[in-house]
Amino acid sequence: MSENTKFIGYVGTYTKGNSEGIYTFTLDTEAERIQDVRAVAKLDNPTYVEISHDNQFLYSVVKEGELGGAAAYSIHKQTGELKEINKQLLEGASPCHVSVDDKHHTVVTANYHKGTVEAYLINVDGSLKPAASIIEHKGSGPNKERQEKPHVHYAGFTPDEKYVAVVDLGIDQLITYEVNYGQLKELNHLSVKPGSGPRHLTFHPNGRFAYLMTEMSSEVAALKYNHEDGSFTELQYISAIPDNFTENSQGSAIHISSDGRFVYAANRGHNSIAIFSVNQDSGELKFVEHTPTEGDWPRDFVLDPTEKFLIASNQNSSNLVLYRRNATTGKLTLIQSDVVVPDPVCVKFLNR
Repeated sequence: MSENTKFIGYVGTYTKGNSEGIYTFTLDTEAERIQDVRAVAKLDNPTYVEISHDNQFLYSVVKEGELGGAAAYSIHKQTGELKEINKQLLEGASPCHVSVDDKHHTVVTANYHKGTVEAYLINVDGSLKPAASIIEHKGSGPNKERQEKPHVHYAGFTPDEKYVAVVDLGIDQLITYEVNYGQLKELNHLSVKPGSGPRHLTFHPNGRFAYLMTEMSSEVAALKYNHEDGSFTELQYISAIPDNFTENSQGSAIHISSDGRFVYAANRGHNSIAIFSVNQDSGELKFVEHTPTEGDWPRDFVLDPTEKFLIASNQNSSNLVLYRRNATTGKLTLIQSDVVVPDPVCVKFLNR
């Protein structure tokens, strides 16, 4: 049986400009090209999407008038086309992040503007039930402009899926919740460097370490994770931008290779992806190099299913960028930078 060389991906976008909603594309790893970009779902501000472990469903954040929430879609097995199943909407601004557990029981969303995290149970047909749990954070941070109140930026499941880890930029906290039939209950919290503005989190595949990207200080915090009580301990802070870079730059996405050897972190403003090697014993990071993103304001990026390639999304310049990835050094080599997608935010692939 020949190895698959074509992989379907999806792009979540802002729809304030020319974007129509969620886009799809195909990565041809043999030709080393992103092809067949087209809109597959029309909806407002589907900035973040997530795909179920079995590739049957896609979940997206969504805005609808004065309401915001999550939308469920079925995925056509061959073509990747999307068909809307249902939406669950709440009063106020739309969320900025969405995750689904591997067992396909629960979807969680993070709402930056409302400072909340929501949990939705999933029906057998992939549709979402009304929110089972809504948790509103309290407090503020030292930066009066950006941290005047809670700003929840990420909500995702821990590797064993016993807990939900929630990152709040506004109060400089990483909070762990137990999740039980959609009910969220706070279990533990870590206060990180004041004013750093934590944004996104990724776990080492060994389940012992995690890496937190800060938006406001453009740093990566290496953390030790205790799966028994869901607690985190700080190990290291390392800058994701050069010390001599003084212009505006804000950290965005962070991801790790499946072998746990390299962490990648995106910088909006410096317009780069910082590459770090991982010490497998201590969990600490060592800077490798910066790779330019060939555009403006990289919101996110993704490793393809083979992990031989990486695709970055530049929001302000409306382009996707394809790199070849060296699995030994972690370094990236530019292949293609002219792929037009309006106002792209996150990029996801169907699971292999």
